Amino acid sequence: MNDASKADIRQVADVPPPTPETLERVRRHRRHTLELLTVCAVGLVPWTVLLAVTLPSGYEVHQWRTTWVGFDVLLVLAMAATALLGWRRHRGVIVAAIFSAALLICDAWFDVSLAFGTSDVWSAAALAVFAELPLAGYLIHRVMAMISLARWPNVEAGTRLTQ
Repeated sequence: MNDASKADIRQVADVPPPTPETLERVRRHRRHTLELLTVCAVGLVPWTVLLAVTLPSGYEVHQWRTTWVGFDVLLVLAMAATALLGWRRHRGVIVAAIFSAALLICDAWFDVSLAFGTSDVWSAAALAVFAELPLAGYLIHRVMAMISLARWPNVEAGTRLTQ
């Protein structure tokens, strides 16, 4: 273990336990976030059914080039941010990496689904299977490894310590 790692461990060990007010705020924020996500997930079900029933199977698209170039610019920016934050060892790399992975998965989905019925479907599928999805999976795997190394406050343990 190098000196920097030892210093990081000492710094983490010096963190005081959270106050009861902090623990309550964390619980409240967690509950509100989970309630919001639950409502959104439930609300998306009828919306998705409505789209499945009412959307046409074909549609003439305007600004096709702008849409795809814009999406790819966004993907480049997300990957560049991930690389920059990673090189700087900034914890924001987690958000940037998840964002990059989500964009890669979306890119694979749209490339393949929009190429159905054309000769481009095979190249789109190959790009998805051999490049986009593996890179997305790798980024998610690395983020999960970084998160597992983080020291997260244990709300229940903190409550017992302060009582």
